[in-house]
Amino acid sequence: MVLLDKGHRPSQVARMVGVTPGAISQWKKRYERDGPQALKAKLHPGPTPRLTAKQCKQLACLLLKGPAWHGYPTDLWTLSRVAEVIRKRFGVPYDLSGVWRVLQRMEWSCQKPERRARERNDEAIARWRCQEWPRIKKRAAKRP
Repeated sequence: MVLLDKGHRPSQVARMVGVTPGAISQWKKRYERDGPQALKAKLHPGPTPRLTAKQCKQLACLLLKGPAWHGYPTDLWTLSRVAEVIRKRFGVPYDLSGVWRVLQRMEWSCQKPERRARERNDEAIARWRCQEWPRIKKRAAKRP
């Protein structure tokens, strides 16, 4: 409102603050009607979660038992598996993005399992890195 009081036109103020002139007009009316309080930002919390805090704690306990306990062939949680557990246990259907938000709300993060060969030989790898890789690198650098 300070810019309007200084004599700027609503279209100029709109350009300065990056909104439409209509928004400036609405803000001005609200300010004149209800004072500075009318322009304070309001939180929009969004929809209420379909799982309660208590259900989220129960879900955490269920997930900590592992996928094998729930009958899955591998010991890896996926969003679709978690969605299925939620649907079976709580009767609440979620799509994958909703499951992701539930897990974030529970402060769980995505963990990717490390893939390593069973036959991995760390000593042989270290030896190759020290001896063979520099030799290959030098030979490649000499080629045009």
